[in-house]
Amino acid sequence: MNDGNEKVIIVEGTSDKRKVLPIIREPVDIICTNGTISFSKMDELVEQLVNRDVYILVDADEAGEKLRKQFRREFPDAEHLYIDRNYREVASAPDQHLASVLFGADIDVYTEYL
Repeated sequence: MNDGNEKVIIVEGTSDKRKVLPIIREPVDIICTNGTISFSKMDELVEQLVNRDVYILVDADEAGEKLRKQFRREFPDAEHLYIDRNYREVASAPDQHLASVLFGADIDVYTEYL
């Protein structure tokens, strides 16, 4: 899981990962929760992500908020990134919007997306 990258972005699904990956210019691990996450999987993540910069980027819907609350408890130091509620899903947000959200969190993005 740790490819030597300091930053980790946690997203809900593989479509979110595919959407975000080409925008980011620096080496970042992107982890998919596939919607919900079990207690055992969460414990595993906590162990793996110790001493790393964790960013939470989930959909702007009820399921995303539920997941976000879970991560707030387990990763109190994680930075929560928010997409505009009008887009609802990370995968459907425009590249430019995602790039500005990521850039605002000090994640290096390709300038053509800004």
